[in-house]
Amino acid sequence: MLNKKSVDDINVKGKKVLVRCDFNVPLQDGKITDENRLVAALPTIKKLIADGGKVILCSHLGKPKGEAKPELSLAPVAVRMAELLGQPVKFAADATVVGENAKAAVEAMNDGDVVLLENTRYRAEETKNGEAFSKELASLCEVFVNDAFGTAHRAHCSNVGVTEYVDTAVVGYLMQKEIDFLGNAVNNPQRPFVAILGGSKVSSKISVIDNLLEKVDTLIIGGGMAFTFLAAKGYAIGDSLFEEDYVQYAKDMMAKAEAKGKKLLIPVDTKAADKFDNNANTKVVSDAEGLEAGWLGLDIGPKTAELYANAVKDAKTVVWNGPMGCFEMSNFADGTIAVAKAMAEIDATTIIGGGDSAAAANQLGFADKMTHISTGGGASLEFLEGKDLPGVVAANDK
Repeated sequence: MLNKKSVDDINVKGKKVLVRCDFNVPLQDGKITDENRLVAALPTIKKLIADGGKVILCSHLGKPKGEAKPELSLAPVAVRMAELLGQPVKFAADATVVGENAKAAVEAMNDGDVVLLENTRYRAEETKNGEAFSKELASLCEVFVNDAFGTAHRAHCSNVGVTEYVDTAVVGYLMQKEIDFLGNAVNNPQRPFVAILGGSKVSSKISVIDNLLEKVDTLIIGGGMAFTFLAAKGYAIGDSLFEEDYVQYAKDMMAKAEAKGKKLLIPVDTKAADKFDNNANTKVVSDAEGLEAGWLGLDIGPKTAELYANAVKDAKTVVWNGPMGCFEMSNFADGTIAVAKAMAEIDATTIIGGGDSAAAANQLGFADKMTHISTGGGASLEFLEGKDLPGVVAANDK
């Protein structure tokens, strides 16, 4: 169980506080098209302002790869954050991130003021956790707050390196929530504990499947990765997505589940199409019938959707990562909808592990019915694998 100091455990009055946020928002023609991440950062920022801290915000945006690319500047974020906070947010426009503008802006701060630094990835050392840039960031502040779970699985200057040069490093409310929900769900779940894994590839979820089989009561497999399991059982899968190199692994995992007395559910029927297209010809095929060449599975079938929904009904903890089918196409969204609906209707701790499943829950209108939706795709996957996340480890222990 991770027990990290948070913004509630410190006094920031009159102190310069560097806050690592996740402002990696989608931009179109300089306009922010989805501001969920900005809104999610507000509670921590407002708390630090109210407590009289001098709040210096930093974040990366996109992949500028160490170059100052104007289209990836955080300038539009400063404008929008000022509106959301109802007070000025001074933008320090330095290609070097910690330059003359940043130093002058921080020097001029009063208690409760807010400054936003330029995109941390304008500096090539950021992603390499370089010492010089870490020290420069630390030179601006006395306290460091990490509230960016989306990058917690990476050791960068702005989330890990900086902590080596400040005495006080704590987590913000967003990070705390992720630690509480994801960490506790996996390590100390209320039972029955059901995990649902989807998405296209087994290879990207190997360690997750392995780790979760130690912890869950039931593991549900959907999405493209299910076809590797179906192939492992000898079923015909037509032209469906499938990873031949992982068939043996799928067999091993089914054997492991059986040996440990865990339920591992794979589809019993498939909604197949004659091409990858929302308007393709479709049919529902049972495992036993199998799919002939020229057909590919794009969603779980109705019997599988019912089977999975029933498996979720009695659960007390459910973790879901990855859609059940190609939910972006309306004709192949039924499986994902069925799982989201089942989760929305139960009295349990329901957690969505970022990425595509978070997008699906939002798009399908079930997001507000979930206990917690993780803000980090890769980070939440590594949490589910049971890995230590550098960005979490770097914060001071209680």
